[in-house]
Formats: sequence, C-alpha cells, structure tokens
Amino acid sequence: MKKLTMDELGRPSVEEFKSAEKSPIVIVLDNVRSLNNVGSAFRTSDAFAIEKLYLCGITGKPPHRDINKTALGAQDSVTWEHVPETLNLVKKLQEEGYTVLAVEQADESTKLQDFEAEAGKKYALVYGNEVFGVEEEVVAQADGVLEIPQFGTKHSLNISVSMGITIWDVFKKVML
Repeated sequence: MKKLTMDELGRPSVEEFKSAEKSPIVIVLDNVRSLNNVGSAFRTSDAFAIEKLYLCGITGKPPHRDINKTALGAQDSVTWEHVPETLNLVKKLQEEGYTVLAVEQADESTKLQDFEAEAGKKYALVYGNEVFGVEEEVVAQADGVLEIPQFGTKHSLNISVSMGITIWDVFKKVML
C-alpha cells in the first residue's frame, strides 16, 4: 500500500469544481469568531461539494491570511456570501425550500445517528459561535436541531470537528 500522489487523486481544477454539480447542502456560520474555523468551513465545504457557504454577522470573510492558511485555496473554489443577520437568512432559506437544521444542544434535538435525511431534499446546516453557540432566535426558527452525541466530560466539540462529523453524515444520507 502506498499514499496517492496529488496527480493520482484526480481532483478537479477550481474552474471544473465551480461548474460541477453540488450537493443540496448549504452551510451557515452564525457569528463564528475564529478565522481558522472559517477557513476550515471553506475546506470542508469544498471536500463535500457544498452548494454555498454563508458567513453571517461577525464571521470573518476572505481575503484574510488566517482564513487562507486553513482553507488551503478552498476560499477560491467554494461559493460564499456574507449576510449581516443570520435569522433573516434562515427565513429566506426556508422560503427557498431548505430544511434548516441548527447543530446545537437543545431540549428537542435529534441525535445525529437518528436523523433521517431525504434524498432530493435541500438542507441548511447552521453552526454557531465558539462560546455561545447558535443564537437562540435562530434555534427557535430552525426546522430542527441536530446534536452530536458526546460521552466525555466536555460539553462541546470544536466547530471544525462538528462540521466534519455532521456534514459527512448528512452528505452520505442525501448523496450516496
């Protein structure tokens, strides 16, 4: 067994990626303060051919060296938009037919392993601030809340880890 070279991976160019079909998933960052987490969101969005990445509120936006450092070029391949108010975006996405799911710990959350995504349905996954999580009004407006089960003493995961886990789970349920 040997590692594959970059050429052997057969990845598309940025231009080919931009014109390729995307997964029916958008990502919403609700006031994410860490530029490294924003860069990670770009990179994860690229990996799963996310339709669009929304950067809301105080969430940093390209160009910025800390975003670029983590994104490794994905800031150029992923379609993104900055939106001042997360709640307004959530309502707009719902009007456009997206099922909006906050990734949070809430009293009526659905454990990720119990979530049944439907092929052909459009999803918007909302990730919150590293300290405060998804804004309460956004959680209340969402169509549901997904929770990643945890079994240790800490009550949260880093947002980049949460994104990797939940995006992969939803992606494989709607795309594979």
